[in-house]
Amino acid sequence: MNGEFYSKHFDLEKVGEGVYAAIAKEGGGAVGNAGFVDLGDQTIVFDTFNTPQAAEDLKRAAERETARPVTWVVNSHFHGDHIRGNQVFKESTIISSQITYEKMRDIHPARIEQQKRGISELTQYIQTLKEQLDRNHDHELANKISFLMEVEASLPSLELTLPQQRLNDFMVFIGTKRSAKLFTLGGGHSYCDAMLLIPEEKVLFMGDLLFVQTPPTYFEESNSQQWMEILEIVENLDFTIAVPGHGPVGTKNDVRSMKTMHGDGSRVSK
Repeated sequence: MNGEFYSKHFDLEKVGEGVYAAIAKEGGGAVGNAGFVDLGDQTIVFDTFNTPQAAEDLKRAAERETARPVTWVVNSHFHGDHIRGNQVFKESTIISSQITYEKMRDIHPARIEQQKRGISELTQYIQTLKEQLDRNHDHELANKISFLMEVEASLPSLELTLPQQRLNDFMVFIGTKRSAKLFTLGGGHSYCDAMLLIPEEKVLFMGDLLFVQTPPTYFEESNSQQWMEILEIVENLDFTIAVPGHGPVGTKNDVRSMKTMHGDGSRVSK
């Protein structure tokens, strides 16, 4: 392809032959990381960002690099910054675990509806922050305003788009150029966290089971002990590049760092 791909929402990074990480930019509409894989005759997108406008850029990048429509879309877990771009991929088959599907179905409609009802309040809040920024320019505040404006822009047309296909423990995709294994070892960060391994390129998309150069985020449903047990298993898989849910592209060493950061998982309470 001629020229580098540009998006205000993410940096596109080639991490293996036919494998691309989309690393979220501060202040953009992505928030979490995503990526895609060219299997040769199929394309898999991993996660869809926090807003449809960021997802549109991801779709454009995937179609540009592979010269075909996106075949499959994976939702690693149910959190909004990984699924709110799903509506952009209605012509693809969206896959998640049963638990992720159920949490999306049960939790997001009310959450999205509440945010839609609160657009005017959000607009007023953004204006207040802009006035603060005029008085005292602060980089973090500028990023916060930019992020909130992306959310504001997404809300009027935002619609929850649920996965159509369920992942049990694992699925294997065999392409003409490379393969991919989609699997879950249960929940750690979320109720259920899925990962995507590309064996030929030794790349593992880990979603929010991995944070690189940024503190991990815990929620009410996060289970530290199970999270560390999952990382123990992951450490023994055959990969060299790890694409995290947040932060720059990492390696197996970053998986080890996640473990040591929390010490012995058996002693960490939920």
